Amino acid sequence: MQIFKEIRPLKLHLQHKRKDGLSVGLVPTMGALHEGHLTLVRASKNTTDVTVCSLFVNPTQFNNPVDLEKYPRTPEKDIALLESAGCDVLFAPETSTMYERTGIVHFDFGDLDKVFEGKFRPGHFSGVATVVSKLFHIVEPDHAFFGQKDYQQLQVITRLVEELKFNIQIHGVPIVREPGGLAMSSRNQRLSDDEKKRALILHESLSDARNSLISGKPWTDVQKGIIEKINKTEDLQLEYFELARRDDITNSKDAGVGNGILLTACFVGPVRLIDNMFI
Repeated sequence: MQIFKEIRPLKLHLQHKRKDGLSVGLVPTMGALHEGHLTLVRASKNTTDVTVCSLFVNPTQFNNPVDLEKYPRTPEKDIALLESAGCDVLFAPETSTMYERTGIVHFDFGDLDKVFEGKFRPGHFSGVATVVSKLFHIVEPDHAFFGQKDYQQLQVITRLVEELKFNIQIHGVPIVREPGGLAMSSRNQRLSDDEKKRALILHESLSDARNSLISGKPWTDVQKGIIEKINKTEDLQLEYFELARRDDITNSKDAGVGNGILLTACFVGPVRLIDNMFI
């Protein structure tokens, strides 16, 4: 695996690959890698000739400075994991390389970035769109791979590609879960053993809600029961537990079996986790 910290050497390296007729896949990450990230790398390797993984903790997508400061950083471990997964290229720039000065460009995705994560993390998706746009311009991938755990982010990036006419195929890769059902996340590293056990209620609640909806129970009743159950659990603070249409998460009308997605965000102790499940 070849490692680049600067933009120009990386672009020259990839230009040579393209001249040889090779396709390029991009897996953007913020590091603290886990099996979910490695699944993205494998998906890229199965689809493209050259897999590029980026490792960059993007400051502009954090609306909480404490969250940015405490975000886990494990670069040596990340490099070893990527090498074992067969990643071809790692791009690990410094913040000054990606942001030479304070940014003035902001993205607005209409209702798409005003609900769920956008509501509770104002400015988050503008920061995501900014750094992903930069990575797309630097790497110029043919394909890019994102995890479905961040489903709203996946929708934002899909819209970004559509609006700015990037010639890139976006792939959403299913959630990878730990034993018990907890969605794999870099933030899980900040959970104590007890907090991890309590966090299992998120997957349990999504599964219960899905089964209840499939059995024909009204959504308002299902939602009320789930919220009451989570709120009674020690050290959990629920932000939202909602139902929306998969193809348009700004619209919950007619969402249900076959076209719906359940989305949730919850603090487990000091750590904010998100999860979702198709119906």
